[in-house]
Amino acid sequence: MITIKQVEKPDEKTRVTLEIMNALPEWFSPPEDIVNKSVIHREYPFFVVYDGDKAIGFVALKIHNEYTADIYNLGILKEYHRRGIGHELMEACVHFCREMGYRFLTVKTLDESAVYEPYNGTRAFYRKEGFYPLEVFTCIWDEENPCLFMIKVL
Repeated sequence: MITIKQVEKPDEKTRVTLEIMNALPEWFSPPEDIVNKSVIHREYPFFVVYDGDKAIGFVALKIHNEYTADIYNLGILKEYHRRGIGHELMEACVHFCREMGYRFLTVKTLDESAVYEPYNGTRAFYRKEGFYPLEVFTCIWDEENPCLFMIKVL
């Protein structure tokens, strides 16, 4: 049975982050970045998707200000892709953000100008979830990894 829960315990946030991100090397690397994110996530609102007792996905939200939250990291194990789980996780984020009074939900992802197949599906997912591209930045990550900044109005 698939369930989504907001997780408060920092150690559980770290455990889930490490488990999921290390299982998705096409989207998350290098290992030291994954470890760093597992520590950062301890301070952020964090939702986990479980299949029974097994964590199969997560999202960490970074709160920028009283109006805006950001999908800082989102990952779902590959064997669970294309089952509607990402949509349900996004609905949990939107519900949380609306309850907290945020007006915008943002996300940063790899722009299509950097040809890398795994992110084609990522961008399509965010567009399907109602995110609109705003701008591409080469100064956030680097010129070889242009950052597509997207927004969803809540």
